[in-house]
Amino acid sequence: MSGDVIHKAVPTAGLLLPNLTDYDAECAGFSWEHARSWLDGLPNGRLNIAHEAVDRWGHGVSGHIEALRLVHADETTTSYSYHQLSELTSRFANVLDSLGVGKDAVVAGLLGRRLEGYVSLLGTLKSGRVFTPLFAAYGPEPVRQRLEIAGAEVLVTTRAAYDRKVADLRHEMPHLRHVLLVDDDSSQPAGNVLSWHVLLDAASPAYITRATARDDPALLHFTSGTTGTPKGALHVHEAVVAHYATGRFALDLHPGDIYWCTADPGWVTGTSYGAIAPLSHGVTVIVDEEEFDPQRWWRILERQHVNVWYTAPTALRMLMRGADAETPRHLPNLRFAASVGEPLNPEIVTWGQRVLGQPVHDNWWQTETGGIMIANYAACDVRPGSMGRPLPGIDAAVVAQDPDGAPIIADGGPVLVFEPDRSGVLALRRGWPSMFRGYLHEEERYRACFSGNWYLTGDIVRRDADGWYWFVGRGDDVIKTAGHLVGPFEVESALMEHPAVGEAGVVGRPDAMAGEIVRAFVVLKPPYEPTAELQRELIGFARKRLGAAVAPRELEFADALPHTESGKIVRRALKDLP
Repeated sequence: MSGDVIHKAVPTAGLLLPNLTDYDAECAGFSWEHARSWLDGLPNGRLNIAHEAVDRWGHGVSGHIEALRLVHADETTTSYSYHQLSELTSRFANVLDSLGVGKDAVVAGLLGRRLEGYVSLLGTLKSGRVFTPLFAAYGPEPVRQRLEIAGAEVLVTTRAAYDRKVADLRHEMPHLRHVLLVDDDSSQPAGNVLSWHVLLDAASPAYITRATARDDPALLHFTSGTTGTPKGALHVHEAVVAHYATGRFALDLHPGDIYWCTADPGWVTGTSYGAIAPLSHGVTVIVDEEEFDPQRWWRILERQHVNVWYTAPTALRMLMRGADAETPRHLPNLRFAASVGEPLNPEIVTWGQRVLGQPVHDNWWQTETGGIMIANYAACDVRPGSMGRPLPGIDAAVVAQDPDGAPIIADGGPVLVFEPDRSGVLALRRGWPSMFRGYLHEEERYRACFSGNWYLTGDIVRRDADGWYWFVGRGDDVIKTAGHLVGPFEVESALMEHPAVGEAGVVGRPDAMAGEIVRAFVVLKPPYEPTAELQRELIGFARKRLGAAVAPRELEFADALPHTESGKIVRRALKDLP
């Protein structure tokens, strides 16, 4: 595969990497300190994400540039300029101040693709507080768990989401002081449940952005692990340096672009590349308020004149399976298409060339990295199936593994592999601006991610002789389904709450559409018997607790589960079952 390439014409605009020699030169001459000069900054070397993403564009001539373009259910649109977005975010920052919310408090958003979500995110950051986005499809227990870990003082959500997922558990969250409903215009507060719009309309549109330091906390993104509770990865305001640089290098963003990232705002992609990176470039961001629909997506790409499109392999596979999937599309404005969330099949890359008029560019990163680390570049030939090459400023390596698959550590650091095409754990030298700075309340868990100066990603890769990286597999058992990370332990714990379940083991099963689907194996307690009715009941129980995106789609009964000598479930053995 490493010899297969899709040759591309070299674009002429922007800061691009036109060939391998220039790529090497760009990497050699790059520094993150120099990249900071691409941003405005605040006095005394301070940085604030909201200033870079909104306020530096929100005044003067650039204030009239279209920042957000919302595509409604009927495909009509509503636009907000950078000036309007600046005023709206200032109003929300003033709302938080008026409520007496702690200066370093956590504000959570459970919203989906709505204007209020973007305003709440950026207004929170403008005020110097920490924002944590939550996936709107989560059920009550995942929402409660994340709000509790974060210690969130404020939740911004809808009436339906609050009533279904939070209200009955509110007594378990004494830290949650205020709930702001974005679709309730009542001026009479009830139990600290307030109207987002009433408060916003009463607030001043002027606000002095808090001069946060580079390392001040800004974003809390939750990611799932194979054991224990979800991990809250903490990111800082300096992350915007990487968001801007990677938007420039990996997504080819230019002034005047119309950009569409299809990721849900509840995930790190929807925050880093659905909001911060594009807005810091002053481009127009498309926000589709509806869920995936193939024909709707084709119309948005065409009618909204999208220039840069960032989406997920699952969505592309669904487009590829449409009735007219091989019909070349007339998309003269589309200059660049990229995908992330799971490994990109080579077939999708070449399908993009046939149907979109250009290949789909894969890239790789994690919640913990905060931004794109490895990518196929806009101006370079594409090798279908490859993750690409590290971005300027990113030093990547392959770490040797022992027979059990664990990284080999010697003399205080990982043992690096230099021969080509040998598999090992992907490692990144620490120090890039968007690197997570901790797992909230879990310092030991955070330290375990590093060896010497290297962050051990847990993903298994190989590097070919030309320096291109290729994904081999995940080093743990986290399930990646339709672009979402699901921790087996979280699903197992929910199933164990049912009185019929004695033990549960959860794994991912390969699926042509979703990448993986969540598959559960359940050992029943006596006197329960395995029946189709009980099977449906358990799946419904899990969906009610976790949400359809997280709950198992398949559930099978077993007499016993495989265990290690220490009593841990051997999930790899479960994966081998037919």
